[in-house]
Amino acid sequence: MRFRIALPLLLLLLALPVAAIGQNESDERALIEIHDGIRISKDSLFLLNLRFRMQNRAGITTVSGDDMSVKAVEARVRRLRLRLDGYVLNDRLRYYLQLNFSRQDLDLETEFVAQPIRDAMVYYHFSPRFYLGFGQSKLPGNRQRVTSSGNLQFPDRSIANSAFTLDRDFGLFGYWTIPLGSQQLQLKGAVSTGDGRGAVPVNEGLACTGRLEWLPFGPFANSGDYSEGDLEREERPRLSLAAGYSFNDRAVRTGGQLGADLYGSSDMGTFIADAIFKQRGWALAVEYFDREADSPITTSGTGAVRYVTTGTGANAQLSKLLRSNYELAARWTMVDPDGEVDALRPRTEEALLGCTKYLNGHRIKLQAYAGYRWQDGRMDLSAPGNSWTAMFQMEFGI
Repeated sequence: MRFRIALPLLLLLLALPVAAIGQNESDERALIEIHDGIRISKDSLFLLNLRFRMQNRAGITTVSGDDMSVKAVEARVRRLRLRLDGYVLNDRLRYYLQLNFSRQDLDLETEFVAQPIRDAMVYYHFSPRFYLGFGQSKLPGNRQRVTSSGNLQFPDRSIANSAFTLDRDFGLFGYWTIPLGSQQLQLKGAVSTGDGRGAVPVNEGLACTGRLEWLPFGPFANSGDYSEGDLEREERPRLSLAAGYSFNDRAVRTGGQLGADLYGSSDMGTFIADAIFKQRGWALAVEYFDREADSPITTSGTGAVRYVTTGTGANAQLSKLLRSNYELAARWTMVDPDGEVDALRPRTEEALLGCTKYLNGHRIKLQAYAGYRWQDGRMDLSAPGNSWTAMFQMEFGI
């Protein structure tokens, strides 16, 4: 399988740990230069930045495409998080902690044990462009997943992200930014447990992840390559092209670091490619996924089945920020299972139209969307499995 060929490359990328350019919200580093939140410091020996954010929402899903009766209502606090960043002894030794308190963030909807620790990282900066991290954080996977949920232009990430993303894991992380004249390369890598956050050790299998990003026109303003929508209104075109691969040896969960426990382990390989472009309020973001597994379908002694979603996924988002700080956005996304899994999970597509009002950038905003989801390529309203959806969300934080 082709993911075995990529494994040595991932180990090489790990040894090449991205400099903090700007101080936009990030889940890949500690932020020590911010203008919001509560700041406590003692000379040059200690710094603590404390912030919080919450997302309150209400949404509905219909019974079917031609039956507009409400099938499900979602009204809740989707996210409630407390974040602490800073350094100890000197600004080379930094820490980043993030705790979560909402039911879904605690994983109580899919597991029986609460997971309040979202991120717990210690970083050492060898230089402004090279640093290592040890602890629990997001793997360097697809751009939308690594982008903080507070910097999204829709209330939720795409269904392709849900099916194929990498997630938080415990391990050793490395980041390295390489300037090439007016261009820039960013190398990111990680060796981690492969079992997700708060996992109990199951076997000696590890996950190896590597990612390469190329910014041909130079860096985005305020790290805008990891913030959806062109809130900086880039005067010149800005583009980031990226590709990465993760091999999870003897994965024990349906999504690698996410999902229910499989009834047997499975090697899993995930290829990811994505890009983001911004200029003068316009933003375009695209992602592609391809996942393979050597034993995607596992069965219990009683005949119950749990499986890894193999196949491909894609997501594309186009947006325009108006002078009034209203943003209009459109999304199309697709999940296309293959192989044995094709019979267990249908091909699914979704189209959404969204509107966001930014009151204080991504920190305080109102978001809404409406859209349609269909299966097996059949968009007609009477096709089984199709439905309409709508959502409103308020984000508030410092």
